[in-house]
Amino acid sequence: MWRLNLMRCMIALLLLPSLTLGQRSLAEDVSLTRERVRAYRLAHERAILDELVGFLSIPNVASDREAIRRNAEFLRAMLERRGVRAEILDIGDAPPAVYGELLVPTARHTIVFYAHFDGQPVDPSQWASDPWTPVLRDRPLEHGGRVVPWSAIPTPIPGEWRLYARSASDDKSPIVALLTALDALRAAQIPPSVNIKFFFEGEEEAGSPHLRTILQKYADRLKADAWVLCDGPVHQTRRQQVYFGARGIVDLELTVYGPVRPLHSGHYGNWAPNPAALLAQLLASMRDEDGHIRIPGFYDDVRPLTESERRALAEIPDIDAALREELGLGWSEGGGRRLVELIMAPALNVRGLRAGHVGETAQNAIPTEARASIDFRLVPDQTPESVRRRVEEHLRRQGFTIVTEAPTLEQRRRHPKIARLVWGPGYPPARTSMDLPISR
Repeated sequence: MWRLNLMRCMIALLLLPSLTLGQRSLAEDVSLTRERVRAYRLAHERAILDELVGFLSIPNVASDREAIRRNAEFLRAMLERRGVRAEILDIGDAPPAVYGELLVPTARHTIVFYAHFDGQPVDPSQWASDPWTPVLRDRPLEHGGRVVPWSAIPTPIPGEWRLYARSASDDKSPIVALLTALDALRAAQIPPSVNIKFFFEGEEEAGSPHLRTILQKYADRLKADAWVLCDGPVHQTRRQQVYFGARGIVDLELTVYGPVRPLHSGHYGNWAPNPAALLAQLLASMRDEDGHIRIPGFYDDVRPLTESERRALAEIPDIDAALREELGLGWSEGGGRRLVELIMAPALNVRGLRAGHVGETAQNAIPTEARASIDFRLVPDQTPESVRRRVEEHLRRQGFTIVTEAPTLEQRRRHPKIARLVWGPGYPPARTSMDLPISR
C-alpha cells in the first residue's frame, strides 16, 4: 500500500543541508524550498502517479530474473530522462543493480541515495486485486475503500486515497519520490551543491546475498561521504523522520522431531513425544510474553544509548495508544515501554509455525515434526555470529542435539531431542552517531 500523501513529504528535503540560497537562514531556506516543492507536486501529481503506476506494473520478485531485468531497464530510463548518467551493474547471474550519478563541478562532497526495486513474493490469496495491476481506492481497503477508475481521478488527488500494488510503499514509491524531488528542485532553479549518486538494489527482499560483492566490484563508482537509505516509512503522525541506523537481522529455520510417522493420539498420546508441544515449550524458553529474550547472555553485547540518542527518543511523539487502537490490539509487549524504546533493543520474532494439520484437514495424530521460522533483530554491538552461538548453547542446555541436515533414523533413536538448525547469512546492525557533523 502506498499513501498518496507521501508525495507531500518529497524526500527532496534530505538534500536541503547541501543547498545554498543566498544569505537567508537555513530555516527560511527550508520553508521556501518546501513551498516550491509542494507547488511542483500539485502541478504534476498525475504525471508523478502515472510514472509510479508504470513502475509498479512490472513484477519484481528477485527470483524472476527476467522481470527484475525489466525493472532495472525501466529505472535506467527514469534516470536518463532526468539527465542522470545511468548504467546497470551486473555480477554473474545475480539480480542486477542500477547506478546513476549527477556530478556537480564545484562539489566537494558526494551523497549516495539507496533504495531497492525488488519486492516480497506474493500469495495471491491474500490480495483483493492483482498485485501487479495497481488499484486506486478512495480510502484504506480495511475501511471499505472503493476502487477509483483512472479516468475519474480528480485534481488535486485527495491525500487519504490509497494505491495498492506490490512494492507500492516498499520500496518503489521512495524511488519515484526521490527522482521527483530532483525534478522539483530543478524546476525551482535550486541546484544541488553536492554530487548525487543513486544505487538501486534488485534483491534486498531476498536478503541481499550479492550486495557485498557488488559493492566491492563497483567500489570506485560508489565512493561517497555519506549514504542515505530511502527505505522506511514516515512517522505514524505523518511527520517526516530520519533514522540514524537500522537493526541487523539473522534468521533461523528451527525443526524438532517426533515419531517417524504420524501416530494416532488415542493410542499413543502422552507416550510418543509431540514435536508441536516440544517446539512450543522451546520457544517459550527463548522468549517471554513481553518479548524479553530469555537466552542467557543475549543482551551482554548491547551498546547503551548515548545521551543524545535518549534525548531524541524522548522528543518523539507518543503514538502507542493510537497505534493499539488502529491495529486492534488490547495490549502491547515491552512491559509498558514505548515503541521507540523497544525498537532500540534486540528482538526475537516468530514469523511462522508449521506442524500437523488444522481446520478441515485436522487429524487426531501426533505429527512427525514441527518447524518455526524465526528472525532475530540485532542492535549494536551484537553480531550474527554471537547470536548463533548463544542460541545453540541455549538449545543444548535444553537437552537438544543440534543437526544441520534431516536426522537419520539412527540419530533419532539415539538422541531424545533433536533440533535441526538452518541459519540464514545475517547482517549486523548499523548506527550513525547523532553527534557527528553530518548528523547535526
